Amino acid sequence: MDISADRVKELREKSGAGVMDCKRALQETSGDMERAMWLLREQGLAQASKRAGREASQGIVESYVHGGGRIGVLVEVNCETDFVARTPDFRELAHDIAMQIAATDPAAVDDDGASGDGEVTDPSHLPLLKQPFIKDPSRTIADLVRNTAAKTRENIVVRRFTRFELGA
Repeated sequence: MDISADRVKELREKSGAGVMDCKRALQETSGDMERAMWLLREQGLAQASKRAGREASQGIVESYVHGGGRIGVLVEVNCETDFVARTPDFRELAHDIAMQIAATDPAAVDDDGASGDGEVTDPSHLPLLKQPFIKDPSRTIADLVRNTAAKTRENIVVRRFTRFELGA
């Protein structure tokens, strides 16, 4: 099947994947945009899991201040290269994570630093990566990180955070 350049461009804008990857996905799905998006996402997630062991020593420290200056957050989000750290997708991820921390006050990034056992029903008692995302509760913070890693094709790690609340 011959795929038009406009279809490839549209898929590239939606997915953030490379031109040839988009063209291949559209060819494999006979031009079906939704199935091509799903295929690219699956391929990206598989590649992201392969990169999970690579060192993520670049990144940004994102700040977020909320509630008229009553709550402030600093979060360190790392990736493999400074090029990716400057991309809009990576910066948006870091900002969303900082907002999540301001809203939910998690105890730790993941299970390694969390305490307590049993089932947790209050999202603020869940580790950050397991919390439902405040903008879209059908996804977790770990899902956001994985999706951005799939788009950027780099390992992404939420390293640490600090949350300050006036009077707390």
